[in-house]
Amino acid sequence: MNAVTHTMDPSEAAGAPAGGKRAAQVVALFREHNAALVAFLRARLNSLADAQEVAQEVYLKLLSLDEATRIDSPRAFLFRAASNLAVDRLRMRNVRALAPADPDSDDWHVTPIPEQHASAVEQWQGLRQSLDELPPKTSRAFVMHVVDGRDFATIARDMKLSERMVRYHVANALAHCRERRDRAENPQ
Repeated sequence: MNAVTHTMDPSEAAGAPAGGKRAAQVVALFREHNAALVAFLRARLNSLADAQEVAQEVYLKLLSLDEATRIDSPRAFLFRAASNLAVDRLRMRNVRALAPADPDSDDWHVTPIPEQHASAVEQWQGLRQSLDELPPKTSRAFVMHVVDGRDFATIARDMKLSERMVRYHVANALAHCRERRDRAENPQ
């Protein structure tokens, strides 16, 4: 059900002041629902400042609507628009969190220095040795899950095991690799 329709109000056609009616409606909505709207947004965004900003965006959106736009349920429209803008805000947060803070310091494209390469090769050899120490099923399940990126159900089907058994093998392999790494880092 759509809360917004495009119709002319008879008072507008008769020559009533165009922007005044919409502004008065927005002021009334603000007075009546702003506290609830900000609380609603704060719960979604986990930030009072973001909640207040998004609420302000909603009111601006209402003010920028064409005068011919009639809103059947202003409160529903207010909260729906706020919800949509909150989702957009959360998506932007996620994008920003994944983006490097300083693009100039992002060196993923730089050829690794020999020490880094040697360290990576050494780590890979250590992992390989750890996996060779494990029973074949445990090692295979671990590689299929961690290296190949397969889910437990697929591995279970391929290895003809239960999903619970696959989880058991992967957990054991992970514990073994961690223990071996810890022993190498802290020889006693």
